[in-house]
Amino acid sequence: MATNKKLGRMLTHPAALLGVDLIILDKGGYTPAKQTLLAPQGSEHIDGAFTSEEHIRKLAKECDVLTVEIEHVNADVLAAVEAEGLCEVQPAPATIRLIQDKYLQHKHLRDNGIPTAPFAPLDSREQKDVEALAKELGLPLMLKARTLAYDGRGNAPLKTTDAKEVAAALEFLGDRPLYAEGWAPFVKEVAVMVVRNKHGEVKSYDAVETVHRDSILRVCTAPLRADGPEFDGINAKARALAERAVATLDGAGIFGVEMFLLADGSLLLNEIAPRPHNSGHHTIEACTVSQFENHLRAILDLPLGDTSLRVPSAAMINILGVSDDMAPVRKMVQDALAVDGASAHLYGKADSRKARKMGHITVTAPSDAELRARMRTLLSQQPDLDEAFVDSIAPAPKQGLSNAHPLVGIIMGSDSDLPVMLPATKILDQFNIPYELTITSAHRTPDRMVKYARSAASRGLRAVIAGAGGAAHLPGMVASETSVPVIGVPVKASVLDGVDSLYSIVQMPRGIPCATVGINNSTNAALLAVRILGTSVPEYQRAMEKYQHDLEEEVLAKADTLGQIGWDRYVAEKLKK
Repeated sequence: MATNKKLGRMLTHPAALLGVDLIILDKGGYTPAKQTLLAPQGSEHIDGAFTSEEHIRKLAKECDVLTVEIEHVNADVLAAVEAEGLCEVQPAPATIRLIQDKYLQHKHLRDNGIPTAPFAPLDSREQKDVEALAKELGLPLMLKARTLAYDGRGNAPLKTTDAKEVAAALEFLGDRPLYAEGWAPFVKEVAVMVVRNKHGEVKSYDAVETVHRDSILRVCTAPLRADGPEFDGINAKARALAERAVATLDGAGIFGVEMFLLADGSLLLNEIAPRPHNSGHHTIEACTVSQFENHLRAILDLPLGDTSLRVPSAAMINILGVSDDMAPVRKMVQDALAVDGASAHLYGKADSRKARKMGHITVTAPSDAELRARMRTLLSQQPDLDEAFVDSIAPAPKQGLSNAHPLVGIIMGSDSDLPVMLPATKILDQFNIPYELTITSAHRTPDRMVKYARSAASRGLRAVIAGAGGAAHLPGMVASETSVPVIGVPVKASVLDGVDSLYSIVQMPRGIPCATVGINNSTNAALLAVRILGTSVPEYQRAMEKYQHDLEEEVLAKADTLGQIGWDRYVAEKLKK
């Protein structure tokens, strides 16, 4: 295995558990990957560059399968050792060679029907050629190095074709071959890890949102959330596009597929990494089988593992060096150990420097809201992150306002229903369940209602409580537009005592289920929502069991008091208020 140190280190863990022997090619005798796994008996790890023909051939002679977890290797030598029968190479050398040139990679994707941002080669560095590309692709424009680029070091945005700006961009990119991409007006950056075995079987992990700062990934959150009906089913769409893109490549292993999510819900593929990827590190703690174990399974012809999330919500936070001092890095790890659901990984690098990836923290939680609260604590402890960035990722909840990451939605057709719906908020507060509360009418704001219902699932809502009086169309209409369970609360109107509302909700046609509770009883609606959540979150189920036990104790205490003081005194003292 040729390694770039940190990714190789994380591959050694599942290799040890599976009894897979690894021989590591990397420059240095005590690099991160070599620290965590001994070479097989009678062999030793190789000290050499992963671009060196001599060292690649030495590794190939000792391996049955040679794999890489960095694409900046000598693909020509890999192709030669496989052609000569020295060993099998996965993923295919042709795929690695293709991925190494981002322009050729984009051309391959476009030729195979995969949507990308518009792009074109830059054949010279003359001002007139840059201006011609800007005219063709529009401004702003991204100039990109075709090779040897990562963490934004091969990207230079152009807002204008001013000669000084162009010259500065070209100087930054150096003497590498270049191409240009038209600007993708994305609302989110998205990534999907895809694993493919030798027989072409493909599995993908849930899509994640990736957040970069200074072109370096700082945070990713899983699963992908997006607000708006145009994003309905976006997780599945992103996974499908990533799987389709990987299917155009040869060879087995794990692939990191980066995409842009646009405002209309469409996706553009940005680039593919034929290896474990930073945006998949959360899979170690958050998924049934990690990206690293699945990479080994894929290249060794073992059954692919389950890629599903084991937890409702997860995140990864990169630990970056802030100076040449290791003390801040160690403190970030120490602080993380005090946060529930947080797991720290240090990469064993001997030296710290500014913006160097020194490790990462995985965070898991029973809900998006709890995840963001834990992330806020962790991000606030990173010395190079300002408060504005922390707030953009994990805003602090505000008393009396909707949570930014709710599990339950409370909606009503009019503010006159608010007094009836407030008891539901008290129950959800009691169970510490994040919720939102808003007004949307089935008759007066039908577009708003439809948008709300269609975006409920993609935003992470798991139950909707809808209060409505009179015709009471709101619960049923919302239920017809979402896969999320809807609980209707019949609101007592000025006539018919709310029975008309109750009858309206319970008479939904087959195929459109909508639960309901007693008239004006939003308390029971909230308790039913808690029970729905409890089927997948044990914490809420345990809280519900305690609530029921407390109710039982309350009734038994009342019965005991009634028996001791008699009913006349009980009525006078307990019931008259």
